[in-house]
Amino acid sequence: MKVAEAVGRALVAAGVDHVFGVVGSGNFHLTNAMVAAGARFVAARHEGGAATMADAYARTSGTLAALSVHQGPGLTNALTGITEAAKSRTPLLVLAAEATAQRSNFRVEQAVLAHSVGAVTARLTTAHDAVDQAAAALRRARHERRTVLLNLPLEVQALDVPEGAPLDAPPPAGPEPVEPSRRAVTDLVRALERARRPVFVAGRGARTPAARDALTALAERYGALLATSAVARGLFHGSPWSLDVSGGFASPLATELIQGADLIVGWGCALNMWTMRHGTLIGPGAAVVQVDDDPEALGAHREVDLGVVGDVARTARRALAAAAEGREGYRTAGVSAALAEWARWRDVPYEDEGTRERIDPRTLSIALDEILPAERVVGVDSGNFMGYPSAYLSVPDENGFCFTQAFQSIGLGLATTIGAALARPDRLPVAALGDGGALMSAVELDTVRRLGLPMVVVVYNDEAYGAEVHHFGPDGFPLDTVTFPETDIAAVARGYGFEAVTVRAPADLKAVADWVAGPRAAPLLVDAKVNRDHGAWWLEEAFRGH
Repeated sequence: MKVAEAVGRALVAAGVDHVFGVVGSGNFHLTNAMVAAGARFVAARHEGGAATMADAYARTSGTLAALSVHQGPGLTNALTGITEAAKSRTPLLVLAAEATAQRSNFRVEQAVLAHSVGAVTARLTTAHDAVDQAAAALRRARHERRTVLLNLPLEVQALDVPEGAPLDAPPPAGPEPVEPSRRAVTDLVRALERARRPVFVAGRGARTPAARDALTALAERYGALLATSAVARGLFHGSPWSLDVSGGFASPLATELIQGADLIVGWGCALNMWTMRHGTLIGPGAAVVQVDDDPEALGAHREVDLGVVGDVARTARRALAAAAEGREGYRTAGVSAALAEWARWRDVPYEDEGTRERIDPRTLSIALDEILPAERVVGVDSGNFMGYPSAYLSVPDENGFCFTQAFQSIGLGLATTIGAALARPDRLPVAALGDGGALMSAVELDTVRRLGLPMVVVVYNDEAYGAEVHHFGPDGFPLDTVTFPETDIAAVARGYGFEAVTVRAPADLKAVADWVAGPRAAPLLVDAKVNRDHGAWWLEEAFRGH
């Protein structure tokens, strides 16, 4: 048996059941071995899309995924998606063939590339140890929640595995939950006891049912309001005390209530410039507590009054067990009434700015929220438009929203939604894209059609890179480099086998309702010509972070 086959089979036996990629000569035998062993291979049309699909699948499924790429350009094509995964601490195993011959045109320093974007690396070095080395890379990805590049030199892949060499790789155990210290729990409970207006902000480290249940119970005891970072949106869906997202996408009422808190507790949440609006959501005199199982995360983005090293669910349960009697806290009758009436963005009055040719993106988003089934998984690309679907399209839980924005790259939204859709085949996938990102990633429309995904792709089309238009336009800079002639993206989608509709006014959305009610035999693209008169409300915050 060749090393390529042995490693492929061992990885599947160890639990890798989904592999994304584009196959070339260097990863052909490895990928086929994984398929033969029972893994599902998802062929993308570009390695960049494949990397993001794998990232989104891992996030939404809660399992590890693999990416298989050709040596050299296969890896460099995938690098943006790998960067997003590495910055997000997604457990992802990148299987990259490697050309080591000095004169090979495919040779690049692959390990250096991986390290430069925050991934960690491993390499197969001998035929005898190849399976063990692959298993160690898999364990590290799973146990440390890291994106790991496993380099597979072509000459090692082609070797015969010697008799007696290991061929089995046991499934890696997940990381053991970190137990908080008694002192830290005591200090946390004291902070909660002193608070009269506490707010909990849950992040990536709280995206589990166990963490949600523990935080909900602890919040009820102390009268805390519940919010999330963007990546954990939906975690507290259905709670009457939910503020939805904290940060640039927060509603005016949520912003007011978070700024009025006297205690903010970040649970598995970085409390970074996005989630805390560069600190403006932290009111004068408010105490800040951060709970995270990674000691290096504590205080990384802002000074905290108390840092607790511990698993979110365990820490919340320990605090609840040590808690005193419950109190009203921030859960007053007045707050309850305000949340019932004004919590959602769609409840905030606005003047519709639509014209005969262009629909207001708020009107579009509210209408889509009503038309599309509630059981959905939403993926969002980056750009001026991104807050509209993020704020107006509701999601059923934390697995209903996939937000690949750690690197803020345009063009990842479609691949994000494909990966999330494969992880949640029971839900309608909804991809929200700008026209720039849609045209960057249009090749993956073929992947949607080929996989038979009943996806709705919504393009907020302003024929521009809107973020740059609204950032530089007011100062009189020329905008020819960031504006484009009108493009019929609906026609492009039809060429890939989609049903498509162009939306300029609310009445045009009847075609979307008809598609939802029908057999959904083909995916649907909505080319929405949106109003482009001014920038979105979160835009200024975004550019402050540059």
